[in-house]
Amino acid sequence: MTLEQLRIFVAVAERQHLTRGAAALHLSPSAVSTAIRALEDRYGARLFNRVGRQIELTDTGQRFLPEARAALAAAAAAELSLAESTSLTAGSLRLQASQTVAAYWLPLVLMRFRAQYPGVALSLEIGNTESVARQVREGGADLGFIEGEVDEPLLAMRVVAADRLVLLAAPEHPWATGRPPDAAQLTAGRWILRERGSGTRSAFEASLRADGIDPDALDVVLTLPSNEAILSALGAGAYLGVASGRVAAAALAAGQLARLDYALRPRPFRMLWHKSRYLTRAARAFEAMLPHDF
Repeated sequence: MTLEQLRIFVAVAERQHLTRGAAALHLSPSAVSTAIRALEDRYGARLFNRVGRQIELTDTGQRFLPEARAALAAAAAAELSLAESTSLTAGSLRLQASQTVAAYWLPLVLMRFRAQYPGVALSLEIGNTESVARQVREGGADLGFIEGEVDEPLLAMRVVAADRLVLLAAPEHPWATGRPPDAAQLTAGRWILRERGSGTRSAFEASLRADGIDPDALDVVLTLPSNEAILSALGAGAYLGVASGRVAAAALAAGQLARLDYALRPRPFRMLWHKSRYLTRAARAFEAMLPHDF
């Protein structure tokens, strides 16, 4: 098995199309087809099903894809460890972050890093906690930043900041003033929440469990994929939601939403990196700029 075969397999698998995979690698379709066939014949495993003019991954191909990505990432890291110069006048740094971290905490760090190392090419992609951890594990990112918890034996992590979630509702909601809601009221409310797998959702549910409240007992009437969508939807009426205090600050200051008098436990922002992969000079420099006193 060669790195070139792995590159070809990943390019075709990600596009589910042989010709488009070949074009991305600047190869001919026949060369790509030959490389994939050689890989399949070598190991006696079918990686793709051919359905008319389309192709799709087999179960074997789906299991092999993250391993192939990880192998390519390891090879790239090994090459980089030999090629890096002694100063950070060039290079790249690939970051992945969950929404709250990416929008409300990370930008200032990015600007400080850019000012100090203008020659390093920065890229940032946004996902949720689970997808960020997966990208770091599979080699799609050098560093990841999350606001939830993950159980990933291959990843190292450390806390870089603290955050607090707040319960939110429209100002006219009956709980917007007066006594804080109790457990029975919380489970009787109608909720608009982020998707499962998001850091906000997992931290909120963990805080409820610590208070003896079963999150599965909540009446979740709508699940939305972004913080901004949650804030907008909560203004529509008698619904409850949760978001980072950083996210909700502007809406609260403008009187568009009200904060309920119910204390949720603080949550950490964490940085992730792969335990076994070479950490580039750019990644180490970025990590060194982050707080170490949490």
